[in-house]
Amino acid sequence: MATKRTVGRASVQTAHKCASGVCDPERTQGLKAPAPNGTYALVTLKGPGVFLGAEVAKQGGTNDLTFVILDIDGRNVTNLSYAAAENAGLTQQNPYGLVLLHSGALKTLTVGFPTPLLYKRELKLSVKVNEPSVVQILANVIHGAA
Repeated sequence: MATKRTVGRASVQTAHKCASGVCDPERTQGLKAPAPNGTYALVTLKGPGVFLGAEVAKQGGTNDLTFVILDIDGRNVTNLSYAAAENAGLTQQNPYGLVLLHSGALKTLTVGFPTPLLYKRELKLSVKVNEPSVVQILANVIHGAA
């Protein structure tokens, strides 16, 4: 329930907030299996809402030229391949918000920033596969109400 008040000549929107600023957190999952070359929207959320974090796990592939793409309200936030994340040294926690982790069979790119990101209209998490033999891509997005 938002209220509107006037400060000087400017109008300011205020809203009731949950204790940490995120109400009704939930997880939304997307899956593409198999994942031949192409671009796939794994998770699309309609706003308003708050993005808290995501992980995109890739199984298979030959050269890690699969890109993880995060767009918020039509603006690109992240567009990075698994190979570029490794080459840039994004393999441990850092303030940039992107970390590449891998185990024997999976490579997982995590996305999460120090401050939650607000989306007003739409959040879209996609992948662009540019390599053969990707068995599956599984994505989870943690989000909440604004």
